[in-house]
Amino acid sequence: MPPALIELMTISKLTVAKLTSVGGGQMARALIGGMIAKEALSPNQIAVIEPTASSRDWWSQTYSGCQTSGTEASGIVAAMDNADLVLLAVKPHVMSHVFENEAYNFGDKLVISIAAGLQLGTLVAGVGHDRVVRVMPNTPSLVGEGAAGFCCADGVTPSDVDNVEKMLASVGYVTQVSESQMDAVTAVSGSGPAYMFLLIEALADGGVAEGLPRQTALELATQTMLGAAKMVRDTGLHPGQLKDNVCSPGGTTIAAVRSLEQNGARAAMIDAVAAAARRSRELK
Repeated sequence: MPPALIELMTISKLTVAKLTSVGGGQMARALIGGMIAKEALSPNQIAVIEPTASSRDWWSQTYSGCQTSGTEASGIVAAMDNADLVLLAVKPHVMSHVFENEAYNFGDKLVISIAAGLQLGTLVAGVGHDRVVRVMPNTPSLVGEGAAGFCCADGVTPSDVDNVEKMLASVGYVTQVSESQMDAVTAVSGSGPAYMFLLIEALADGGVAEGLPRQTALELATQTMLGAAKMVRDTGLHPGQLKDNVCSPGGTTIAAVRSLEQNGARAAMIDAVAAAARRSRELK
């Protein structure tokens, strides 16, 4: 296995007594659920501030011992009390309301934001200190196969970085980057699942065009994408080498690769990443 990948089996407990999540939506469920599943945290170390009653009920029913509260001042204060780590898991447009609410006492707590596009400067100004981490996760975190990049403000300690890595590694792959690289992270892994879904759909459509039943074609295409990704990850071989290994001289695969190259598949993917990165920069 390539050394950059953190093996999920080796994840140890976070060195925090309490984690409070501001927001209890799908990504918070994925990250916190991953930590609980990997025994990095226990439910009684978690508090969730969530305005929706049905979502609070989900947390209470799914994780016995998890503290939940609404967005009234007393509930916020109780949830924030004694928290070592605060996960900001609300939409970017909601973040200003959080920062303006005095009930959110961030003190000197480690703050991790998963709000897309919000830069460290905005987050530092909002929480009032620079012990802040910005994370770009992606939706496959919901099935434990995420990929996330993160960057840190100046006040983040090595111990904080260790906790961030443990948290994100509980639902997939994690790497630390500079903030200047976060637009590229967004373009490759943040938006990337959509590209892969499109490729799976197109591959299945090709199978249907050649006579396969739709469900059979989709299952073959999905498993092929999954298997190819695992080969790249687990062997450490360059994708070009793995591609060459499949291309027999004069065979079916090299004929297909030639068609992909003639139709600009490689350039289209590179251009897609560039377009996503450009849009990410525009949204700042």
